[in-house]
Amino acid sequence: MSGPLAINTNAPDFTATTTHGPIRFHEWLGDSWGILFSHPKDFTPVCTTELGTVARLVPEFEKRNVKVIGLSVDPVDRHEAWAKDIEETQGAAVTYPMIGDPDLSVSKLYGMLPADAGETSDGRTAADNATVRNVYVIGPDKKIKLVLSYPMTAGRNFDEILRIVDSLQLSARHKVATPADWKPGQDVIIGTAVSDEEAKGIYPNGWHAVKPYLRYVPQPK
Repeated sequence: MSGPLAINTNAPDFTATTTHGPIRFHEWLGDSWGILFSHPKDFTPVCTTELGTVARLVPEFEKRNVKVIGLSVDPVDRHEAWAKDIEETQGAAVTYPMIGDPDLSVSKLYGMLPADAGETSDGRTAADNATVRNVYVIGPDKKIKLVLSYPMTAGRNFDEILRIVDSLQLSARHKVATPADWKPGQDVIIGTAVSDEEAKGIYPNGWHAVKPYLRYVPQPK
C-alpha cells in the first residue's frame, strides 16, 4: 500500500453512485474547489458528528466556491438511513452528496486501502477500514492541494480546514504564503519565488523583513 495521494498530483477522476445520484467526479467539480472527506463505515460515532458539522458549515464552503462530498465504505442506501440519524443527533441535514463505495474502488484509487483489500465492503468492520479517514482539498485544476489523515478516535477540525482553504485560495490569487497559526486578515509572507525587485512593484508601500527570506506584508485584498 503506497498511502494517500501526494500534494500536487492529479486527483483521479472516477464515476460513482452517490446520495444525489450518479456522478463523474471531475465533471461534478467543474470550476470549483473540492473537499473529499472519507469515512470507514456508516453509523460510526465520530463520523456522525463530523458529517453533522460539515452540514452546518455548507454555507461557509459555498462562500469559498468549495463543493463538499463525503465518501463511506458502504452502499448508498445505508448512507440515506445514516443521514436520518445525523440530522436527528446533530441538528443539521446532510445536503451534500455522499459517495457509496461498496466495491472499495474509490478508496483504493485514492490510496486509502491497499489493492488486496478485496472488492466488497460486506463483512468489513470500521477497524478494517481505519485508513479511510482522509481529507483531500482539490483545486479547480483538479490537483490535490492538501491531504490530512486522521485516526478513528479523533474528530476532524473543520474550522482548521476552512482556514486552510482560505490560505490556499489566497496563495492561488497572490504570490504569498501564510505563517503559523495565521487567520484571515493577519499579515502574510511574500513568497520566496518573488524577488525584492518584483515585490517592489507588487507592494509599493514596502514590507517588513525580519530576514531577507522572511518578508511580511498586510494580507492582499
